[in-house]
Amino acid sequence: MLLITRRQVLATTAGFAAAGAVRLGFSQTAPQGLGVTELAPELLLIAGAGANVVALGTPDGTLLVDGGAPPHAAELQRTLAARWPGRPVRILFNSNWREEHTGANQAIRAAGGRVLAHENTKLWLGGDFFVDWEGRHYAPHPAAMLPNETFYTSGSLDFGGRHIEYWHLPRAHTDGDVAVYFPDANVLVASDLLSVDRYPVPDYATGGWIGGLLEASKALLAKTDARTRIVGAQGAVCGRAELEAQLELCTVVAQKAAEAFRTGTSLADFIASQPTAAFDAQRGDPNTFLKLVYKGGFAHLRELGGVI
Repeated sequence: MLLITRRQVLATTAGFAAAGAVRLGFSQTAPQGLGVTELAPELLLIAGAGANVVALGTPDGTLLVDGGAPPHAAELQRTLAARWPGRPVRILFNSNWREEHTGANQAIRAAGGRVLAHENTKLWLGGDFFVDWEGRHYAPHPAAMLPNETFYTSGSLDFGGRHIEYWHLPRAHTDGDVAVYFPDANVLVASDLLSVDRYPVPDYATGGWIGGLLEASKALLAKTDARTRIVGAQGAVCGRAELEAQLELCTVVAQKAAEAFRTGTSLADFIASQPTAAFDAQRGDPNTFLKLVYKGGFAHLRELGGVI
């Protein structure tokens, strides 16, 4: 297996020419009101904050999975306070490092809350790096915005009489992806590990790649059943059918990427071969996705199978 370290990723991503930015759901505009959907008793989906937020209200306070983007942080706090007066946010999970998930970190920490994330998420938030395919430099965030509790592997916790599991799915969208599962409600928050009606983002600049996304899709399918409701980073609640569709996409494209590397096919010719033709009508323009797949594959040639 060919391994690449986080330091190597930082050193090598600047070498690629900028491939053009895509929107990942982060909005710079002011909040226009948040939508609230009840998933189960005291378990809410809050939409419109930049990325989906899931909130659990208990007598001990509130637990959040993701905190939306920075411009929406105050509106999110007001929405939660109106729903559950006197139940401050005690725990906030960051599903990955991107801004549409971490915008409430500083406010939650300032109020005495715990911000939990994979260690790699904290490292990226505190890092100084360039994401070439976005053409964007990310400066270090202030210490007050970084997670104040990190972990390296999957785990669980009990909060307000409810059991919660969190699963680290490595090297998929990023190298710090976390899914959070509420067993009593059979609700899974997959965040950017699941993309519905759009192409996923295997962000090689921060440790993701198509093979990891494929394996994450398999793992999430193995942990769910026909009644599991799944919340992605964007869009409505869905189920296993959407995970199965993503697994099919990743399987097909990973195989075609491997063949491209075996035959010395260039990035331009790989895109021109239309490896996602069967999926484009539903998911849209595949060009950025294919660039991520191809460029990310260089760090995983042996894992793609039969390449070197």
